[in-house]
Amino acid sequence: MSKPRFAKTAEQVKVVIAEMLQRRIKDPRLGFVTVTDVRMTGDGHEASVFYTVLGDADARAESAVALASATGVLRSAVGKHLGMKFTPSLTFILDAVEEDAARLEDVLARAKALDAAVAAQAEGASYAGDSDPYRKPGEESEDLD
Repeated sequence: MSKPRFAKTAEQVKVVIAEMLQRRIKDPRLGFVTVTDVRMTGDGHEASVFYTVLGDADARAESAVALASATGVLRSAVGKHLGMKFTPSLTFILDAVEEDAARLEDVLARAKALDAAVAAQAEGASYAGDSDPYRKPGEESEDLD
């Protein structure tokens, strides 16, 4: 987790990398990459760059290779734009938000289908005993011997 003093720096790193990917990096393996977050270590020496890729597993794999090969150029650009004494090393991590969201959607759809099946089964059902099995005050009770 980033310390507050590096929160602004992390946001600046995010902007610089996003602009470089959009305008300067011309690798054909690089797909539609979106930088979602940047988290810096407490000492500011390492930055984890989270990204998503629009496309299938092959597009994600190709983009990961392209980002790995462009890491040096991107780090140089970050250092040049930020003017820091020490430029953080960059680590690119595929953000799993889309996959997690799809998994949650599947679970919710399954739960909704099961709820509908239970509701359909309960629609024509009746109580096994009395509809109100509890004794009321003032009613006579039968004593069991």
